Amino acid sequence: MRARVARIAVTLALGSLAACGPKAAGTATTEYRAFTAHYAFNITSVPAPPYAREKTVFKIRVRDKESSQPIEGGEGLLYGNTEDGSGKVWDSFTAGQAPGTYTATVNFVVANNWGLALQFRKDSTQALEKVDTWYQQVLPERAATH
Repeated sequence: MRARVARIAVTLALGSLAACGPKAAGTATTEYRAFTAHYAFNITSVPAPPYAREKTVFKIRVRDKESSQPIEGGEGLLYGNTEDGSGKVWDSFTAGQAPGTYTATVNFVVANNWGLALQFRKDSTQALEKVDTWYQQVLPERAATH
């Protein structure tokens, strides 16, 4: 009986380790969390990590920092550039399907380390609040498959 329990434990442990192993590029889910004075943001991208010369869709979930309620009808902008200034990207937020979600789509022109930031406000009567710059590694473009 003890041997059987030990085998089951080893099998479960190995299965857990396999699940924690490295993921293929473009399949790992990464989420960046950021805060301003009034808002909390959860930011993800597809693909993750992004590839150069390929459309990358950022999904931004915005909540009130104190109440955690989703912020609908807001205005935002995602923007960034490379560390060496060789590329720039930006896109305005588009309302997503779920309450408090928005998307921004960019195409990174070069593989590099990109500094990204965003600005957001609940409505046009409010001041824009800026999320501090975060860094995103963009992988080299994928080989064409024809």
